[in-house]
Amino acid sequence: MQIQQSSRDGVAIVSPRGRIDTTTSGAVEDTIRHLVDGGARNLIVDLSGVEYISSAGLRVFLVLAKRMRDLRGKLVLSGMTEPVRQVFQLAGFMALFLVEPTQDSAFATFTRA
Repeated sequence: MQIQQSSRDGVAIVSPRGRIDTTTSGAVEDTIRHLVDGGARNLIVDLSGVEYISSAGLRVFLVLAKRMRDLRGKLVLSGMTEPVRQVFQLAGFMALFLVEPTQDSAFATFTRA
C-alpha cells in the first residue's frame, strides 16, 4: 500500500494505491485523520489506484464521511475502479458519498458556485 498526499488550491488530495483491507486500512485512516486534524476541510480521496476494498476499508470511509459532515467539510471520492464501485454499491454506500469519475471533476465540485 502506498499513499500519496498533495493539495491543490486548498483541497487536500489523498491517493492510496493497492488494496484497502484489514492490513492497510489503518494506514489510510491515519493519513486522512492527520490531514483532517490539521485543518483540512476540503478533501478528495482518489481511488483510481485501489483495486480492492474490504469491509475494514469501507469502515474508514464511513467514519470519515461522518467526521467531515460534523466538521462541515466536504469529501469527494474520485476515480473508483469497477471492483471498488461494486463493493460500495453492494454495501449501499454510494448514496452516502459524492463520487466523481476523475480527480479533475472532483476538484471542480469545490469551485462550482
